[in-house]
Amino acid sequence: MSYLKQVDPEIYDAILKETTREATKLELIASENFVSEAVLEAAGGIMTNKYAEGYPAKRYYGGCEFVDIAENLARDRAKQLFGCEHANVQPHSGSNANMAAYFTVLKPGDKVMGLDLSHGGHLTHGHPINFSGFLFNFTGYQVDPKTETVDYDKLMAQAKEVRPKMIVSGASAYPRFFDFKRFREICDEVGAYMMVDIAHIAGLVAAGLHPSPIPYADFVTTTTHKTLRGPRGGMVMCKEKYAADLDKMVMPGLQGGPLMHIIAAKAVAFKEALQPEFRGYQQRILDNAKALAEGLKKRGHKLVSGGTDTHLMLVSFVGIEKLTGKKVEEALDKAGMTVNKNTVPYDPQKPFITSGIRIGTPAVTTRGMGVKEMDQIAEFISRGIAQRTDDAALAQIASEVAALCARFPLYAERLKEG
Repeated sequence: MSYLKQVDPEIYDAILKETTREATKLELIASENFVSEAVLEAAGGIMTNKYAEGYPAKRYYGGCEFVDIAENLARDRAKQLFGCEHANVQPHSGSNANMAAYFTVLKPGDKVMGLDLSHGGHLTHGHPINFSGFLFNFTGYQVDPKTETVDYDKLMAQAKEVRPKMIVSGASAYPRFFDFKRFREICDEVGAYMMVDIAHIAGLVAAGLHPSPIPYADFVTTTTHKTLRGPRGGMVMCKEKYAADLDKMVMPGLQGGPLMHIIAAKAVAFKEALQPEFRGYQQRILDNAKALAEGLKKRGHKLVSGGTDTHLMLVSFVGIEKLTGKKVEEALDKAGMTVNKNTVPYDPQKPFITSGIRIGTPAVTTRGMGVKEMDQIAEFISRGIAQRTDDAALAQIASEVAALCARFPLYAERLKEG
C-alpha cells in the first residue's frame, strides 16, 4: 500500500475512504460480503501479470506452469465443494457465466423462460435491455400475487404453452427456497434444459443449508462473492457431457485471457468454504436473516412472502403514501446503513424508484454480529424509515451505528496503515 500512496495518492485516498466506509457503516446489501485477508492477498497478487489463454496444460502462452496449479486447485475444490461433475472457473462475472451456459446449448432466438426481474429475477434472466433479452426469446414467469412465491403448477402450465428450450431458475431478490426437483420435472415435461443461477445462495448450497440444484440441473452458474465470500467473479458447473462444449464457449467463445489473480483468489475462497467452520458461518447468516426479518415485522414492516428462508429479505412499501425504495435507501445511507432499493412483485413504481428495499445478512455476519445485534439493526432501520426527513435524527442513528460497528472491527490493520 505504501507504493500506491507514493505513486497515486488520489487512488490511495479513495481506497482508504472505502475501507473506512466499510468499517464504520452497516453493509446490508444482500449481494455484498467482506472477503478474508487471504483472498484479498491473492486477488491483489503477482498472478495479475500472467496471460494464460486456454486451460491448464493446454495454454496458448508459455510460462503457465504455476498459474496452472492455481486453476487446477480452483476447479478441483469447486467440484469437491458442490459435488459437481465439471467446473469452469474462468468467467469474469456471473453475467459471463450465464452467457456461457446459454450459448453452450442455445442459438439466438431460442425460447427461454426465466423469473421476471421485478419478481426477484436477474437482468441476465431475460430482461429486454440485457443481452439475454435481445439475443434470446425470453418469457418471464412470475410469483403468485397472494403468496409472493413461485407457483409450480402455474409454471408447469406456462411451460407447456411456451415450450421453451431452457428454463432458468435462481434469483437476485427471492427470499424463499426453490424446489429444484420440481423444476427438473417441469423441464423434462417440455424437453427443456435446466439452468440454475445460484449466485446469491451459493454459500448456503455449499454448506448444505439450501437444497442443491447440482443433482437436477444441466448447468449451474454462480458468482463467487456474496454468500460464498470469495472474490468478485463467476463460475459455471455442468454435467460432464457438456464440459467440452462449455469450456470452448467460455474460451475462446466469449473470453480471452482469464484473470489468474482472481482465479487464485477463488481457489483460496473455495478452500475456506471447505473448512468445517464454514457451515456454522452459513447457519449464522440464516439465523441472523430470520432474526432481522422478525425484528422488522414486529415493528410493523411488510416483508415480501412474509419472511425469508435465505440470507435476504424484501421490505415492501406498497400502499404507503409517499414512501419509496429510493427514499428509504437514501435515508438509511445517511443513518449509516447501506441497502439497495429494489422492485417488489407487481411493483407500481419504476425500477429507479421502486416500492421496496432488499436487505441481507452476509456482511454483518462476517463481522461477527449475531441475533442480538439483528434486533438492534431492525430498530435502526425502523427509526431511519420513520425519521427519513429529519437529518439530525438520521445523524444520531449513524453515530449509534458507528458505535455498534466499532465493537466488530473490520480490516483494522489496513485502517492503521492508512
